[in-house]
Amino acid sequence: MASTTLMLFTDRLFLGWYSTDALAASTPAGLLAFTLMSFFLGVAAYTNTFVAQYTGAGSHDRVGACLWQGIYFSLVAGVLLAGMSLLGENIFRLAGHPPEIQRLEIIYFRILMLFAVFNVLHDTLGCFYSGRGRTIPVMVISLVGAAVNIPLNYILINGCLGLPEMGIAGAAWATIASHALILLLYIGLIFRPRNNNRFGLWRARAFNFDVFKRLLKFGIPAGMSFFIDIFAFTFFLFIIGRIGTNELAASNIAFAINSLGFLPMIGFGIGTSTLVGQAIGRGRPDEAVAATRSALHVCGIYMLLMITVYLGLPEILFGLFRPHDINPGDFSAIITMGRPIMKFIAIYTLFDMFAIIYCSAIKGAGDTRFVTRAVLLCSTCLLVIPVYLAVDVFKAGLYTAWFFATAYIIVLGGTFFLRFRQGHWKTMRVIEHNPVVDIVEAESGIY
Repeated sequence: MASTTLMLFTDRLFLGWYSTDALAASTPAGLLAFTLMSFFLGVAAYTNTFVAQYTGAGSHDRVGACLWQGIYFSLVAGVLLAGMSLLGENIFRLAGHPPEIQRLEIIYFRILMLFAVFNVLHDTLGCFYSGRGRTIPVMVISLVGAAVNIPLNYILINGCLGLPEMGIAGAAWATIASHALILLLYIGLIFRPRNNNRFGLWRARAFNFDVFKRLLKFGIPAGMSFFIDIFAFTFFLFIIGRIGTNELAASNIAFAINSLGFLPMIGFGIGTSTLVGQAIGRGRPDEAVAATRSALHVCGIYMLLMITVYLGLPEILFGLFRPHDINPGDFSAIITMGRPIMKFIAIYTLFDMFAIIYCSAIKGAGDTRFVTRAVLLCSTCLLVIPVYLAVDVFKAGLYTAWFFATAYIIVLGGTFFLRFRQGHWKTMRVIEHNPVVDIVEAESGIY
């Protein structure tokens, strides 16, 4: 997740240097693309929980089957997402952003959507390692992708090394190229004879209706909750764009800065979900509780550090995004707007940690339907409707919108904390209650 943080942060940084319009367009367009991908990403990524629970139960021969069902789902998702690339023009027109911003948004959005299959597929393949707790390959592959993405962004955006200046389209193509590279690296690493012998990867390539049905049963609620949460914040940014370009740019920069704290927590959430899934597979929910508590301790230390940065260095952080085509005096208005926004982010950051870690824990056990209901209710009542009324109807302005965003995160964090404490998740699992264990391999010590 650190590599993803670095990729997104530098994307925004280079676009911010390139032009204010490109920066203002990139986050709404990128968020819309990610919103439409999020449901499919959420379902595909739930392969992680299946791999984790089968690993905990000792049924390594079932890992290949669930991985292939995730692959089949991802291929279908890629076709659907490519078709959704045609929706961008109408959506951005409804958002009411300035015409030049709309033009850039459409360009960025279409490229990301046409090749979204790379993103969904490599997230699915990554579950083969993350679900088993083997996170070093995930880290190395992700860092290689980031290492390619960063210079490629600069080259394609600005037109270096004899290539044409592509602006915001260059940022999109750099992202796609990095996702394609990550996918190829996963394919080369996973589908080796050693993994095929141990996990039956090639033998399990047939479509398995039973596993696919269970992936959809538990994965669709997980995907829906992810989609609803991302949709709520995408809607939030689109409404902010109606206030003005500077307000949108200030919010975009704040979100980019917040990614330094948010995305690493997502990584800890994936780790928590994996450890909880393995513990549930072993029939040891007490180990799941200990893993969740440990994740909170580590994240708490990190988030306290990030809060200090958010509150102590807002001018410096915002100054990193000053475009070359704007003088410092004009950009100071965006910095002035950004200072209070960073205070809101500092307030909700700790509660965001609770929301991510506790949500990941109960999802790792299979409690995905509750997650969907909680996110739907909280986002509708505390973010989408209040922000629309505050900005579009009552003209309450930028900071009222950010107040409701903060309230949403606080309530959501409290909701998942209470659900975790109730303990219903301890009796759940997504795999068969009596999974088949390969006795021969177990006795040979291969595990």
